[in-house]
Amino acid sequence: MGGDYAVIALYIAGMIGVGWIGLRLAKTKSDYLVAGRRLGWFMYSGTMSAVVLGGASTVGGVKLGYTYGISGAWLVITIGVGILVLHAVFARRLVKLRVYTVGEMLDLRYGGRASAVSGVVMWGYTLMLTVTSTLAFASIFKVLFSIPSWAGIAIGGSIVVLYSVLGGMWSITLTDIAQFVIKTIGILFVLLPVALVSAGGFSGMAEKLDASYFEFTSIGGETILTYFLIYTFGLLIGQDIWQRVFTARTPRVATGGGVISGVYCLVYGIAGALIGTAAKVLYPDLGSAQDAFATIAERLLPTGVRGLVLAAALSALMSTSSGALIACATTTTSDLFRKIGLKSGEVLRNRVTTLVLGIVAIGIAMLVDDVVNALTIAYDILVGGLLVTIIGALFWKRGTREGAYASMVAGTVSVIAFMIVDGVAANSPIYWGLGVSLVVYIGVSLATPRTPDSILSVWTERLHGSENPTAAEDLSASETRQELPSE
Repeated sequence: MGGDYAVIALYIAGMIGVGWIGLRLAKTKSDYLVAGRRLGWFMYSGTMSAVVLGGASTVGGVKLGYTYGISGAWLVITIGVGILVLHAVFARRLVKLRVYTVGEMLDLRYGGRASAVSGVVMWGYTLMLTVTSTLAFASIFKVLFSIPSWAGIAIGGSIVVLYSVLGGMWSITLTDIAQFVIKTIGILFVLLPVALVSAGGFSGMAEKLDASYFEFTSIGGETILTYFLIYTFGLLIGQDIWQRVFTARTPRVATGGGVISGVYCLVYGIAGALIGTAAKVLYPDLGSAQDAFATIAERLLPTGVRGLVLAAALSALMSTSSGALIACATTTTSDLFRKIGLKSGEVLRNRVTTLVLGIVAIGIAMLVDDVVNALTIAYDILVGGLLVTIIGALFWKRGTREGAYASMVAGTVSVIAFMIVDGVAANSPIYWGLGVSLVVYIGVSLATPRTPDSILSVWTERLHGSENPTAAEDLSASETRQELPSE
């Protein structure tokens, strides 16, 4: 595997090198957290695709294809639908708000300290999302070096933490573009056709597998619905996704680039399921479906090419892991630290926070053994706790601060309670979380005084900002809060 080692070594060196470039670009809070809000069409669509298609979409997507066939694509398809809806409906509004976090948006809309509650929920989500991608490093480095899972997690996680700490969003954006290109070549143009041909094409696979492997709904209607509730809705409100939206140069760039990214996700999802289906034909007796991706890459591809595909897998993992890590750090500094009186503007404080959270994520990843379940925990908490409050903020003027508080707490507690009672993989946590959150939000909002006009007028003014705001219009969240009454 000497050729593979050389390719992987070049890839890793390139990622770290880009991190050093990002170090020179990240001079302000805006540079470090949202790449100066300067990305154009290509960079925006590439980095958006990279951040949403990570370990669960690549290793997990192939695992689902190995288990269920073509219907295993639904997980990634629902992610793609989420990206399409986000950019068709919400992106222009989000870019105009000129904030850094979901919590800051809620503070602006409800006129209180909503980020105190939402920040805790979002922090848990982004940390678990970091963990899922970090966890998936184990399967790749196991193939490359035959090392224990914990060592693979430590190696992959350390690389991500290093370049993320150095240049923040600029480093992550630049590495994401490289990772997007590598991932596209390695997965779509190398592994997919090789896997299909090796498995005998569609006719050959159909002869060896049960017909259910080629039914688009064999994974189960309830599972598909749950994927939509968790991942489509989760993509609409996740800090890691919003933070990428905030990097767009204009609302128009965000909308157009996001639609391109959504279509790419749909293609990627089908490709992963087909690769997994081919792996089932070629290696029907794997000890764990989790190993399907690494196994098919190791056994089918020649040296060098195999290294490229494994680098593509690393690209998928690193892009999502780094995006979630910077989102977790941003939530920590902008939403949580602010509550205890610490300023979030210093780049050094953001770097230190990113480093500490990266180490924590690596430690947790060593204790978790299923990438899809870990991702389910993250999205269940996010959607059950925050979806209703965020959608209400954008579309229902009667929603109040008290309603938002109560909804977030009730939804999150319900999700966690039903995870404990029915299990992490059950569908009930997200159903109950959303239902309780919605009822509480509407009930408490109608029972409490309307949001003052002084708060709504500031919200409306920001929401209808210009298409190409200048730096002077980029108000910080602290400035915004000073303009809002505390009650």
